[in-house]
Amino acid sequence: MGAENPTLLVVVASTRPGRVGIHVGEWFRECARAHGGFDVQFADLAELALPFMDEPHHPKQRKYTHQHTKDWSAVVDGADAFVFVTPEYNHGYNAVLKNALDFLHGEWADKPVGLVSYGGVAAGTRATQQLKPVLDALRMAVTVEAVNVPFVARLLGPDGFLPDDVVEASAGAMLDELARLEGLLRPARREADLVAARS
Repeated sequence: MGAENPTLLVVVASTRPGRVGIHVGEWFRECARAHGGFDVQFADLAELALPFMDEPHHPKQRKYTHQHTKDWSAVVDGADAFVFVTPEYNHGYNAVLKNALDFLHGEWADKPVGLVSYGGVAAGTRATQQLKPVLDALRMAVTVEAVNVPFVARLLGPDGFLPDDVVEASAGAMLDELARLEGLLRPARREADLVAARS
């Protein structure tokens, strides 16, 4: 990390054909760019197409044998903060996101993450409640601020996702908090890098 803005990776979790998540993710990517506090990158798990976890070694060891894992590791390692755009399936988040998280370990640590969820009446919040303990185990810092979109279908139009004022405001608040947490966690990541370099 130099003098440039920190890198924010927006990850779209849904891979379902006809998915809403890609529209929500593209909207959030533009919000993040307009915010100005981050260099924004975008990862669509449908395009990434990771297989079901196929590494023989524990990800803590970083002894990756497959190129798809090495590529994913480089993307995640290069990010300073994350936003996961997640659907809710049967009161939980989807298996593709869990798989993408489980491929790696240390690459996630000491980095902030914001959650954008969408659905029906619960706005995807049951999924995020299941996701948070997993992110805790990966030593990520989840923002209190979140973007929860209820009845997401009402906000879809020919031009994609068209958020209301409440959703727009929540995105701005979450981005502000991501920027704050990223600055607080940066020294911890630098210390971890120094320890890793000495070992």
